[in-house]
Amino acid sequence: MKAYELIDHECDVIVVGAGGAGLRATMGLAEAGLETACITKVFPTRSHTVAAQGGISAALSNMGEDDWRFHFYDTIKGSDWLGDQDAIEFMCREAAAAVIELEHFGLPFSRTEDGRIYQRPFGGMTTHYGKGIAQRTCAAADRTGHAMLHTLYQQCLKHNAKFFIEYFAMDLIMEQGECRGVLALDMATGTLHRFIGQATILATGGYGRTYFSCTSAHTCTGDGGGMALRAGLPLQDMEFVQFHPTGIYGAGCLITEGARGEGGILRNSNGERFMERYAPNAKDLASRDVVSRAMTIEIREGRGVGADRDHLLLHLEHLGPDVIHKRLPGIVETAMIFAGVDVTRAPIPVLPTVHYNMGGIPCNLHGEALTVRDGDPEAVVPGLMAVGEAACVSVHGANRLGSNSLLDLVVFGRAAATRCATLLRPGSSRTKPAAAATAAAVERFDRVRYASGSRPTAAIRDEMQRAMQKDASVFRNGTILANGCKRLRQTFAGFADLRTSDRSLIFNTDLVEALELDNLLRQALVTIHSAMNRTESRGAHAREDYPERDDVAWLKHTLAWVDDQGGVRFDYRPVHLQTLGGDVESIPPRARTY
Repeated sequence: MKAYELIDHECDVIVVGAGGAGLRATMGLAEAGLETACITKVFPTRSHTVAAQGGISAALSNMGEDDWRFHFYDTIKGSDWLGDQDAIEFMCREAAAAVIELEHFGLPFSRTEDGRIYQRPFGGMTTHYGKGIAQRTCAAADRTGHAMLHTLYQQCLKHNAKFFIEYFAMDLIMEQGECRGVLALDMATGTLHRFIGQATILATGGYGRTYFSCTSAHTCTGDGGGMALRAGLPLQDMEFVQFHPTGIYGAGCLITEGARGEGGILRNSNGERFMERYAPNAKDLASRDVVSRAMTIEIREGRGVGADRDHLLLHLEHLGPDVIHKRLPGIVETAMIFAGVDVTRAPIPVLPTVHYNMGGIPCNLHGEALTVRDGDPEAVVPGLMAVGEAACVSVHGANRLGSNSLLDLVVFGRAAATRCATLLRPGSSRTKPAAAATAAAVERFDRVRYASGSRPTAAIRDEMQRAMQKDASVFRNGTILANGCKRLRQTFAGFADLRTSDRSLIFNTDLVEALELDNLLRQALVTIHSAMNRTESRGAHAREDYPERDDVAWLKHTLAWVDDQGGVRFDYRPVHLQTLGGDVESIPPRARTY
C-alpha cells in the first residue's frame, strides 16, 4: 500500500452533506457558536434537495381548516402504522414554526391573493381524520427544494459556517464504539483529510441509484449508509423503497405530486380515470404506494398506453395554460425537455419510478444514531448522528407522504443542531484517534484506487441496478426476491474483480464512482434481503405471496447488518406507539387504504 499523508482538521461538529438537512443542521450549529465543518461532494446548491418540487407540509390553515393533529394522523396512516408516533408528533407539531422560520429566512413562497403562503393538496393529506382533503403543502411554485437550498445556504454564510466543498467522505473514524470523525478525499487536490470532532452528523441523502430507473441524481449513492455499514452499524427498514407514481416514461425524471394536487388526472388507454376504482375518495391523490400499485396493475392487465402498453398518461391540459404556467413552470420545462410534450396541449407519459428511501441509519428524534448493545435495540452510538433521507427516525414508516420529506429535513436538521448545542461545549478537547482507527479506511481507498481486475465500475453498477429493478420492484414475491438475493451476492462478490483505469488523485471520477459503488452495493444487499425477510405487505413493501399486513408478527422495525462477504443478518426494534404529549385526540381505528 502506498503511504498517504493525512491532513487533520479539528472542530466541534462535522456535518457530512449539504442538502436541506445538512444545511439546516450546519446553520443551527454555527448559530449556537459551535465550530462546524460541513463536508460536501457537490456545491451546496447542487445537492439533491434542489430537485424537490411540490412543497413542504404544515398545518397553517391558510387555504382552509387544518390542524397538526390531522397531519399527525395522516402521517401515521400513511406510514402504514410503522412510523414512530413520538417522532411523528414532534415533526407535525413543529411543522408550522419550521415553515414560518423558512419564510423569515427569505424563502420565496408562492402567495394567495391576500398575501398568505400558498398551500396545495397532496396525496394522503386530509382533514378530520380522513373525512376531507387538506391543502397543507406550502409551495414555491414547483421549485420549493431549489428555493429552500438557496435560502439555507445563504443563512449558513450569514453565520460564517465553514464549508469543505468537493470533499468526498469515505469512512467514519470509529474507536471503541464511538465516532471520532470522518476520513475524506479532497477531490480537487487529491489529498486525504481527517476531520475530528465531538460529533459527526450524516446528512448524505438516499441511495436511489441502486435502481436502474429513479428520480434521484447520480450523486444519490447513500454514502452515509455505506459508511455506517462498514463501521459495523445497522440500517433500519431498508425493505421500504418508495416508487413515485409519475416519473417520465423512459427518463425517470420526476413529475411532482403537486401536478395532481393542482388537478392533474391519470388515465389509461381507455381514457378512464382509473384511480376512482382503487381509491374512491382520494382518487389521484391517494398515497404514493396506492397509486403506484394501481398503475402497475393497470399496465399488467393490458390497459397501458403506447406501442408496448407499458405506461400511462398524466393529463394537465384541462387546467388551462394560466394555472399551469403559474403553479407548475418547472413541469412545463421538464416535460418538454425529457418527453417532448407541451403539457398545455397533450398528456405526459408516466411510469412509477424509484423516488425515496424510507430506510436508513436508525435514529431517535434528536438525530442520535442507534444500534443494538447489550440487548438494548435503542442504544445511542456516541458521537454519531444522522438526519434527512440518510436517517430513519422513523417518521415515514413503511411509506412517506408527499411533502413530508422537506419537513423532515428542516425539523430534524434543527433538532440535531439543538441537541449538539445542549450537550457539547464549544472548543472542548477532542479525543484524537489512534492511527489504527483510519488504517482500514486508507487501505480500502488504496485497494480501490489500484484495482486491476477485469470489470469496470459501470458494468458492475449496471448489473446491480438491473437486478434491483427486476427483483425488488413495486410488487415482490419470495421466488423473485430469492433470485435477486442470489444475483446481488454474485454482483457484490464481483466487486473484487473491479478495474479502475485512472490511478491519479485529482478529480479522479473513476475512483470516486468506484467508492460510491461500494456504498450502493452494500445497501442494495440489505434492501433485497430485508424485503425477502419481511413476510407481509405494508406500505411500499407489497408481497404478492403475503398480501396482508401482519401486525402480530411484523409491527416492528427491521435492523440489518452486512459483512464484507455480503452476508446479511437481522435484528429488530419496537415501533414507538406512544406519543410525546397527553393532548393528542383519540384517532379513528386503523384503516388499510384511502
